[in-house]
Amino acid sequence: MTTLGKTPLSHPSLHRLGVVCGLGAGAWLGAAEAPTKLVTVGFSPFLVSLGMVAGVFVARWTVPMLLKGTGYVFQDLREKKHLIVWAILAGMLWAVANTLTVFAIRNVGLSIAFPIWNTNSLIGLLWGWLLFHELRGGGASQWLKVLGGAGAIVAGACLLAYATTSHAAGEAPHRAATLGILAALGAGVLWGTMYIPYRKAYISGMNPLSFVTVFTFGELGTVLSLAILFDGGISQVAAGLTRARPALFWLFLGGFCWVIGDLFQQYAAKYIGIGRGIPLSNTNQLWGLAWGALVFGELRGLDSTAKLWVVAGSLVMIAGAAAISFAEAPEQEQSSWMLAMRRECDRYGLDAVRVAATLRGDDPLAKGRNQTRQAWEWLIMAGALGLFFWLGWGAEKQSITIDRFWMAALIGVTFLFLILCGALLWKRTRFS
Repeated sequence: MTTLGKTPLSHPSLHRLGVVCGLGAGAWLGAAEAPTKLVTVGFSPFLVSLGMVAGVFVARWTVPMLLKGTGYVFQDLREKKHLIVWAILAGMLWAVANTLTVFAIRNVGLSIAFPIWNTNSLIGLLWGWLLFHELRGGGASQWLKVLGGAGAIVAGACLLAYATTSHAAGEAPHRAATLGILAALGAGVLWGTMYIPYRKAYISGMNPLSFVTVFTFGELGTVLSLAILFDGGISQVAAGLTRARPALFWLFLGGFCWVIGDLFQQYAAKYIGIGRGIPLSNTNQLWGLAWGALVFGELRGLDSTAKLWVVAGSLVMIAGAAAISFAEAPEQEQSSWMLAMRRECDRYGLDAVRVAATLRGDDPLAKGRNQTRQAWEWLIMAGALGLFFWLGWGAEKQSITIDRFWMAALIGVTFLFLILCGALLWKRTRFS
């Protein structure tokens, strides 16, 4: 077991780390979608998406700078220039998918739309097997867990779609509900395909913090283009942002929360693969259901039968995601992962030994580097905080009924995941 071709890429501690990061991603991704409920008070879905992506853009620059420094990020990008275009493409896919989720939330509600677009795990599972050798050599038990989980996810999505279209209590026309479901499914397809650049980056040794820094340019450019194209041009978008000024803080905050969840999801994808990491992060459907039902009271408009279908569908999908995520990759499958890694190294002239080390949680790029932050980096951080304070100063309470007790409880648990995941990532990998 000393040759590179047979050295396992994973370790029990890394698998546990990936599982915890996936769960943490679910909590933060679920919380990040709560501000999109503002679409129900008259804001354009494109404007809502643009407000969130503005927060995403700021977070994707400041968080990597805080954790690793821009010098580290720029050196990582220089060594892997071929991945820059893949990161931008992933950001573009994310932007379109995120906009579709806003339409889905508007038409069918957060607690319904969330589990439907989480069929992205099926798409990610397919691409992981087809392109990156995931599950190959995993054995019958691994296939049974993964395929059984995939079937449960599909069944759960069907239950939720049935509950929405057949038992809605008159809150939305049938056509609107159908369009909402299609938007959620479309988002799932795009997000599932977005994981191709994720996995390609990480089996090439790129740090997730570097990847998301470039990723954000594709996000912001695409969402801005969509808003200008479909919301009446630059002048109308500017006017819409002015009108939405009292609500921009909440959208900006939602985007910032999304980045934290996405970073945990990226680390899960890096250490346990997209076929396992993405379904695990899709426990955000449970958080979406909790925010929608407990905080915003979405299920009050449904009859008891519809509520039963919603809860049953969510539980079935969660069970399916759990079955997939706990299928730990055996040594034979890790050898197949190694073949995919060697393919990328040969194609782009990368150091295979160094890349393998990054996949085991080491950080060769950080060795011997000066970790001192430059003065201009702290100025950028101060500017980001200043923007938060400025938006918060002008924020106003929105005309949405919420349950303050459940909101406080969900926020508290979400921050516990932040502390746990951050501490484990630092201790085991130094955010490699």
